[in-house]
Amino acid sequence: MTQASSAGGRLAGKVAIITGGASGIGAATVARFVAEGASVVVADLDGDRAAEVCAPHGDRAMARAVDVTDGDAVRALVDAARERFGRLDIYHNNAGVALIRPLLEITREEWDRTLAVNVTALFLAAQVVAPVMREQGGGSLLVTASIASRRPRPDMAAYVASKLGVTGLARQLALDLAPEIRVNVINPGPVPTPMLLRFGGDSIDAVASAMGDVLPLGRAVQPDDVASAAVYLSSDEASAVTGVVLNVDAGRDL
Repeated sequence: MTQASSAGGRLAGKVAIITGGASGIGAATVARFVAEGASVVVADLDGDRAAEVCAPHGDRAMARAVDVTDGDAVRALVDAARERFGRLDIYHNNAGVALIRPLLEITREEWDRTLAVNVTALFLAAQVVAPVMREQGGGSLLVTASIASRRPRPDMAAYVASKLGVTGLARQLALDLAPEIRVNVINPGPVPTPMLLRFGGDSIDAVASAMGDVLPLGRAVQPDDVASAAVYLSSDEASAVTGVVLNVDAGRDL
């Protein structure tokens, strides 16, 4: 068993699981967490890409191919993190899917899958993680939702419902799991990641630029902007912060 790193930083000695960690916000957060002293398990459906994200970080990061809608797989993920690093301090429920389609064209299968990944995955994770974190004296659950939960756009019924649903679930968990476990939410605005193409456009940069033009700060949100918020909410600096929904949206919600 490899013990958590004793390197300095705002997350020194902490162990984190980041789901959806193979790209975009997840990959940026992996890099920031490691830089801040954490050891990280990178969980993603794409195990090969997760391994690529881990590669620069040596024994401070471990990749796992995981379907977050499979409760047994989530339990095995948590067990693997504890076996490798000795504990679990942070579970970042970041994996998500976007479904952009007119309401009358959404199939029941698509609806169920969107809610399973974006909402039910947090429920499954909380049931596994809560006993572990309580036994060791505390921990943090962090959720990536979306500013769409506050500012809907056309043809986003399933996505908006799922992101508003996971926000509500996270706030309820903040109450139910206190005082040992803090639970917080980040609402990213438009971020230039592959998921952004689901919102239309020919390229990630083109969509990000168009969205940035209408945001008060005049730019799209970058993955590292969200990672910075994740570091704060997961650190001891936020020890009195729970049940918070933090917009990192370049002013989209104004």
